[in-house]
Amino acid sequence: MKDKLMKMLEEREDEMIEIRRHLHENPELSFKEEKTATYIADFYKDKDVEIVTNAGNGYGVIVTIKGGKPGKTVALRADFDALPIKEEADVPYKSKNEGVMHACGHDAHTAYLLVLADCLIELKDNINGTIKMIHQHAEEEPPGGAKSIVEAGFLDDVNAIFGIHVLPMAPAGTVGYHSGYSFNGRAYFKLKLQASGGHGSSPHKANDAIVAGAYFVTAVQTIVSRRVNPNNAGVVTIGSFDGKGTFNVIKDSIELEGDIRYSNEDTKNVIDEEVQRIVKGIEALFGVTCELTYEPDYPPLYNDPELTAFVANTLKVIEDKDIKEVKEFPKMAPSDDFAYYLEKVPGSYFYIGCTPKGVEEPYFNHHPKFDIDEDAILVAAKSVGHVVCGYLDKN
Repeated sequence: MKDKLMKMLEEREDEMIEIRRHLHENPELSFKEEKTATYIADFYKDKDVEIVTNAGNGYGVIVTIKGGKPGKTVALRADFDALPIKEEADVPYKSKNEGVMHACGHDAHTAYLLVLADCLIELKDNINGTIKMIHQHAEEEPPGGAKSIVEAGFLDDVNAIFGIHVLPMAPAGTVGYHSGYSFNGRAYFKLKLQASGGHGSSPHKANDAIVAGAYFVTAVQTIVSRRVNPNNAGVVTIGSFDGKGTFNVIKDSIELEGDIRYSNEDTKNVIDEEVQRIVKGIEALFGVTCELTYEPDYPPLYNDPELTAFVANTLKVIEDKDIKEVKEFPKMAPSDDFAYYLEKVPGSYFYIGCTPKGVEEPYFNHHPKFDIDEDAILVAAKSVGHVVCGYLDKN
C-alpha cells in the first residue's frame, strides 16, 4: 500500500502545486477564512468520508477516513489562515487580496494534506485504523483554532497526532525533527499607566507617565537576565510605547504592549510573576495607577520523544528519491498552537525544508518576500504518508 501511495503522490505533484498557488492567490486572515474553508470542504464533496465544518471557534474542517481494517486512530493537521502582510514577492501567483498574504506556508500545508487525504481515501480499504484530517483555521491569531478543536472533543479518540511546517532552513528534500520542547510558548501584555500631567516647566506639580513607563521598560529586561534560569529560554519584548504628546507637556498617561516567549512552564511562571511584581512596584515607586492586561497565548510545543524518534527513524531508513536528508533541527523561538494538540495526545511536529533554489539567504516565514521551493510540497506529502502508514501498520 505504501509504495502505491507514494506513486500516487508523485503523479499528483502538479495538482498539489496548483492548489497551493490557488490558495496563495486567495489568502484570508484568521477567523475570516470562509472561502478557504468552503474550498477545502468542497474538495471532499461526494467522497466516502465524514466531514465536519465550522469546527471549533471558526471555520475548521475535520475529515475522518475510516480504514477497512481495525487499528489505532491518528490525526494529521494542516493550518490554512494567512497573515496581514502586503506581499512583496515577485511571483506569478501573487496575492490578490491587498494586505493579506500566505507568508508562513499554510497554503503549502493545506495543498499537501488535501492530496494526501484523497490518495488515502482511495486506499482506505487497506488502512489499518482511522485517520483524521484536521484542516485548522486561525493558527496565527490567539486564541487560535487548535484549543477550541481540542475542547470540542475531536481528539478524544485519537492515539497520536502528526503535523509539519515548511521552513526555509534547508533545501527541499530535507526533513527536520526535534524531540521534547521544540517551540516556545508565548504571552501578550498591555500596560495602561495613568499619572497626572502638567506643564513641562513645572515637573514638581505633575507626575510623569513617560518616566514611569521608561522605568518599566528597563525593569522588565532584568527578568530574563536576573530571574530566569540561564539554561531556559525567555524573551520579553516591548513592541509598542504609545506616549506621543507635545514637547513641553508632561504626559498624564501612556500605553505599552509587549510580547513574551518562554521555553517551558517553569519559565512562563517566573516571567508572569515578575511582570506582576514590577507593575506593583511601579505604582508604589511613582505614585501612578497601572492597568495590566496579561494574556497567555500558546503553550510551549512539546514533541513526544518516542514518537519523534519513530518519525526520524522511519524517514531515515526508507529509500525515497525525494527525501534526501533527515536531520535534527535546533529548538526554535516561534510559537504554534499545534502545542494544544500535543498537550492532549502524544505526537510530533516536524519540519520540511523549503529554501528556494539558488537562494543563499532566504526570507524567513512572515516576511513580505517569503516564498518556498514548491518541491517541498511533495516532500511533505510523502514524509507524512510514510509516517502515518508506518504508525498504523506498527500499531
